[in-house]
Amino acid sequence: MHPSDTPITQLSLVRQLRFCAGHRLYRHESKCAFFHGHNYRVDIEVVGTNGGTEVDSVGRIIDFSMIKQRMLGWLDENWDHAFLLFEEDENALAAIKMVQPTKYFVMPYNPTAENMARYLLEVVAPSVLGALGVVARQVVVWETDEACAVATLVGNPVACVQPTESSVLVDAR
Repeated sequence: MHPSDTPITQLSLVRQLRFCAGHRLYRHESKCAFFHGHNYRVDIEVVGTNGGTEVDSVGRIIDFSMIKQRMLGWLDENWDHAFLLFEEDENALAAIKMVQPTKYFVMPYNPTAENMARYLLEVVAPSVLGALGVVARQVVVWETDEACAVATLVGNPVACVQPTESSVLVDAR
């Protein structure tokens, strides 16, 4: 058997997270143009920065609780019980600013499930998980029990790192 034919096992972890949030889809052609909310589920898959072929002395890539602590911590602080709004949706932003107390998160693009998955994969995960020796390979955002969007990392994970400060959170409690 040639060395390049030797099978390699890559290990990954998937952690499920849940949060509740409202949004509206700017310029949507149907009922999603209205303010509404979802009980979201996020599945995040991570691999070790070593390629996912090594484990620690306990036999883990990382403890599941670390993914929960970092990712769910970010979700709780930024998206849970908030309205996710597109930065170009001036009408929705004006409306949400009139409500007191209010909590909203301004996204650089329309808050579709696809864009939420992309944002979590490209911006949030590298920022909150990077120091743990893992890379998020895939994020799945379930908007309902029947419908989800999948964002999968292709290429160099380091190229995706962006500052999370580029978006705005307002929590007027």
